[in-house]
Amino acid sequence: MSDRFLRACRLEPVDATPVWFMRQAGRTFPAYRALRERFGILEMAKNPELCSEVTLMPVRELGVDAAVMYADIMLPLEPMGVELRIEPEIGPIIERPIRSLADVRTLRPFDPDGISYTLDAIRIVRKELEGRAAVIGFSGAPFTLACYLIEGKPSRDYALAKAFMYGEPAAWHELMERLATMATAYLRAQIEAGAQVVQLFDSWVGGLGPDDYVEFVQPHVRSIVQALGGAPVILFGTGTAALLEHIAACGSDLVGVDQRVSLADAWARIGYDRGIQGNLDGARVLAGWEATEAGARRVIAEADARNGHVFNLGHGVLPGTDPDVLRRLVDLVHETTSRERQPAGAAS
Repeated sequence: MSDRFLRACRLEPVDATPVWFMRQAGRTFPAYRALRERFGILEMAKNPELCSEVTLMPVRELGVDAAVMYADIMLPLEPMGVELRIEPEIGPIIERPIRSLADVRTLRPFDPDGISYTLDAIRIVRKELEGRAAVIGFSGAPFTLACYLIEGKPSRDYALAKAFMYGEPAAWHELMERLATMATAYLRAQIEAGAQVVQLFDSWVGGLGPDDYVEFVQPHVRSIVQALGGAPVILFGTGTAALLEHIAACGSDLVGVDQRVSLADAWARIGYDRGIQGNLDGARVLAGWEATEAGARRVIAEADARNGHVFNLGHGVLPGTDPDVLRRLVDLVHETTSRERQPAGAAS
């Protein structure tokens, strides 16, 4: 069923549970590693032909039901005047971190023309995949982007960002509003270019408690979700077991969960009136097939053949993962859930 993923996002019946993996574009494929020997990450992401080629690899190699665009969450910050670079084994580095309200006000309004390369790549991928798999666009969520902008680099505890949030709440909310406005425009442009589903990555939001999430994050995420139309929206974060009800209250079509909470418990908490995405531990896949199969069957059982489940990892595909294990995992989910959805009395 070519629209399997889209139907699941709308909580409609499907012939089998759809599968895709975060960070599925690249990492595990020899062809991708060969490209990385010649090009940097940002260089590839800004080249529509290279970007689309890497984005299409998992559909061709693994048989996943959706292609997530090969990009970096930091890219739309560049048109806002943010100078950044990607350091190998470290991640994004911000040349001039934000530390004051004056710094916040140096950010320029976002113009989608500044990421035209991403939109061109989406058009290429949509044309190539028409009828075979869905196209997923994405943006970093305001909290995670704010943390990068304030910390200046990846962080384990987000101490500088949280101190700014607590100590300069007016400046924090202005920064979040600017980032929410950017994310809304960025995702709208991706939808107009052909993205059929969009995901907000809030990878660091699990560092907050429920009250702080409601006060400092939720209004801005809700504003993005409410402003988008024409495509299902997925909200994803890691370590969010304590926040699930509040994340669901932002109004997205699906909520992504990681392995720190069981799929069954998470779904009961966010409500069955929305979809859920997750949540196999990527370390199981890295460990090999036996560990992968056992974990996958548990996730499938917890989903209980309920409409609206999108099978994914708790976070991204880990470096060193065997693509053959990913391929077998896709087949297992499709085959097992297809049998579960057969009408009673159907021939085996």
